[in-house]
This record gives sequence, C-alpha cells and structure tokens, in this order.
Amino acid sequence: MGNFLSCFTTTNETKSFPIDTHFKFSSPLPSWPPGEGFANGTIDLGGLHVSQITSFTKIWSSSNGGPDDNGVTFFEPNPIPEGFAMLGCYCQSNATPLFGWVLAGKDVSGGTLASPIDYTLVLSVDSSFYIWLPTPPDGYNPVGYAITSSLEKPPLDKIKCVRVDLTDECETDGFLWGVDDGVSVYGLRPKNRGTQAQGVCVGTFVVEDENNNYSMLPCLKNNNFSMLSNSMPNLAQIKALVQEYSPRLYFHPSETYLPSSTTWYFSNGVLLYHVGDESNPIPVEPTGSNLPQGGSNDGTYWLDLPVEETERERVKKGDLQSCEVYIHVKPMLGATFSDIVIWVFYPFNGPSTAKLGLIDVPLGKIGEHVGDWEHMTMRISNFNGVLYRVYFAQHSGGTWVDTTSLEFQPGTNNFIGYSSLHGHATYHVPGVVLQGTDVVGIRNDTSKSDMFLDVGTAYSIMAAQYIDSVIEPPWLNYARKWGPKITYELGVELKKLEDSSGILESAIASLLEILPNEVYEEDGPTGPKMKDYWDGDER
Repeated sequence: MGNFLSCFTTTNETKSFPIDTHFKFSSPLPSWPPGEGFANGTIDLGGLHVSQITSFTKIWSSSNGGPDDNGVTFFEPNPIPEGFAMLGCYCQSNATPLFGWVLAGKDVSGGTLASPIDYTLVLSVDSSFYIWLPTPPDGYNPVGYAITSSLEKPPLDKIKCVRVDLTDECETDGFLWGVDDGVSVYGLRPKNRGTQAQGVCVGTFVVEDENNNYSMLPCLKNNNFSMLSNSMPNLAQIKALVQEYSPRLYFHPSETYLPSSTTWYFSNGVLLYHVGDESNPIPVEPTGSNLPQGGSNDGTYWLDLPVEETERERVKKGDLQSCEVYIHVKPMLGATFSDIVIWVFYPFNGPSTAKLGLIDVPLGKIGEHVGDWEHMTMRISNFNGVLYRVYFAQHSGGTWVDTTSLEFQPGTNNFIGYSSLHGHATYHVPGVVLQGTDVVGIRNDTSKSDMFLDVGTAYSIMAAQYIDSVIEPPWLNYARKWGPKITYELGVELKKLEDSSGILESAIASLLEILPNEVYEEDGPTGPKMKDYWDGDER
C-alpha cells in the first residue's frame, strides 16, 4: 500500500492548473490484514478482471467552465498494467487536487473484450482536443471514450469494448464542464445502486448535448457478484479500516443533547408502549431483547423516555462518556466498493432555531423529538482499501464529499465531522448552514468544542450480512418508532414566538413558507435497518 500515495501522477510537464497538485493522506496507509480478495489490486467480474488505475497522462486542460468555473483536465490512464487494456479516460475539475481513477480490463476467459471497429468524433475543442466514441463490434459496448490532442483517429487497439452481458445501465453523476454550444460533460455512475445491484462504476465521463444527440454510455456489470469474499473486507480488515479512517465527531459547544449507546439508553428507564395499552408501558431490556421483532412500522408500538420528569430530562442529555457508534458494512457499486456506515444514536433531538434576516429566533418546542439516528458513510475501494468519499447525512438528505475536501486530524488519516446543534445533522466543515433560503431558514450550527467522539475507540460492528460471525443486535430488527409522535400546536408556538421576540406577523408568515413539513409534526424515527438506504445507496 505504500506505493499508492505516490502513484497519482501526470506525465505532462505543464504545471499551470490546481489539478497538478496531488492529494496525499496525512500518514502512509497500512498493509491491511490478510484476506481472500480485498485490496489485492484486481477484482474478477466473471471472466473479466478489472484494476483501478490512479496514474495518468494529462491530455488537455481548460482554465474555465464547470460548476466552479475553474475548468477541467482530461487524462488518459498511464501506465496500464501488463495484460490489461484501457476502457476509458478520466476527467476532473481543476478546483481540487488530483485523486481520481478509472478501471482497466483484462480478458481472462476469452471474448470479454474486443477492439472497436471505428471511432466517431463526439467533441472537438479549439482544434487541440478531441473526444472519440469507439464503434463496437456486434455484441459489445463501449464503456468510455478515447481522447487525443490531434484530429487523427486513435489506433483501434487503443481502447477495448466490453461484451454486452458484462455491462449495465448508467446515469449522469455531477456536472463537470460545458462548452458554449450546449455540450456538457458529466461524471457517470450505475443507474441501479444498492447491496444487490451489480453495476460497476468505470470512473469515466460522458458527453451530452441539449438535444440528446449522444447516447448514454453503459457501466460494467459484476457477474461474479455472489462471491462477495472475492472483494469485500473480512472482519479483521473492517476493524483496520475503521481504525485508519473513522472520524472524530465534534459537537457544538452549546450542545445539550449528546449521543449515547443503546445499552445505556435502554438501561435508564426507556419504555415500550403498545397501542390500546398505553397505561402499561414495559421497561426495555438493556440489549433490546424484549422489543418486537420484524413486522413493519404499523404504529402499534413506540418507545418513549422515562415518565418521571427529572429522569426524563437526564436521559434526554445522553451519555457521551459511555457512547458507542454502530457500524454497518455493505457492498456497493457491484462490490467494487465497501460502504462502512457509522450510525450514531441520540436520545433526544433538541428545538430548532430560525434565522429571519439578521435575527435568530428560537422556535420553542418546534423540532423536538425523542430518539434520533444519524449517520456518516465511508466509501472505500475494494481494490486497494483507499477512502474515496464520505457521505454526511443531513435531515432527509445529505452530501457526498470527496476525500480531497475532508479535514483530517493532524498526522492521521482520520477525518473530522461536525454534528449540528440540537438537530445533529453531520457536516464536513464548521459554520452555519441554513435549511431554507439565504435569508430565512432553520439554522444548522456546527463548531469544534471539547465535546467530541472518536469513533475508532467506541464502536460495535452491528451488521455485515456477508459475514456469518457478525450477529445483529435485537434492537436492529425492531421496525417501529424510537419515539412517540408529537403534533405541535403551531398557532400556540408561533404566538409565543411573536410575543417573546417582537417578530412581525409578516416575517413569521415568510418563515412558515419555507419551514420543512417535519418541524410541524415530529415523529420518532425508525431504526437504521428500516431506512431505504440500508440496502440502497445514499440519497
């Protein structure tokens, strides 16, 4: 693994763009514990071996355009390992250091790869850059383009097409660059993504125009998907990955409602309620062993805090000292990546604060609910064990952040995350994010403090369906709500707001227009396994 850090190289001598700065982790990556197929450099898709290429020759750059107007650079993978063939080229924004990859393929069974029979010119720029679509023979698909700096067509053996049964449907994944005549360049990802989806990201790009004159490129398909041990990390490797990359999660200095372990939560008076028998709630066992198993979120059961007010307020605040997080490991992108999902439980979600112009307005009880599950996801390459992206969950959505944009603890490869005040949404940088508009919205405040959680020191691997020895805790299969449903008397809360702050009725009306629906009626969440992204990709 030591060679990986120096292999993001370009052989073009021009040094005029930010893309020429190569990203390096703070400290060298370790050699991962031994296993069957994880991080051994290649993955077998079913007679087609693929390898992740991270070294490039720069072919052409633009100094402007793209979402940040920093331009892009187009690369050709180089060198390609002996016996492997180029499947496509790479494009990246100049706004970030080079940290990309594309797959190269090797036919090990006969007939999985074939040379194109011709090329079609897709795009030319300033008579100095050309993008070519391979014309495949019957029964094959191109999964990437060839690129050149001259109008001469590339040699037919420059790139390979892939047999149709080893390809799958793709969709665009983020705008990269555009030209004046309506032609745009996008990243690509498999259209169907999840723990059972076989689509494999090639790492290439696609050219589209406003008239849809260009067809979408396919991605690869893992026909060897049932053999997860061929690429997924084993238990020892998972633990090593968690130690290497897992975050320090900072809580806001004014945070009152901290996380806890589920064991601490259940051991401190949490009650299970059943519809029709609300007067006789049942204390939950420390392991959650007496929670109803399976079924669906049918509203027949829910959890709530202790009845006695002093205990209720104490449990709301959580217990950071004994807290642990819960790890779910799942295959993604045709088992060429592992998603290590870090789940954090908070006994209570605190009240919201609105921003009205320059004025911050506490919203009373609006935003409060019992039980709060939040998560971050580390997406790790199964070719080499490298962390490529992190997903930060934020309310009903979230944001993917490339590794090059993460903040790391000094001298380590452990990234830093921030939990927002009271709402516990996660972010990769501190500051204020408004849920609404730039003028009116719900505040999400984050900052460093002396309250933080080092995930690598306090975690439990709760689920990895492909590893038989990982036993799921009983509470994971509890399908109902982790808190009661609370319907706010909105008129009462807003009247309090008007009386206490002097906010004009017109300003409150503006706030009502942009507030998300969930702040009006807070329902206890379901647990991690009930989320659609448990088996699927992040939203």
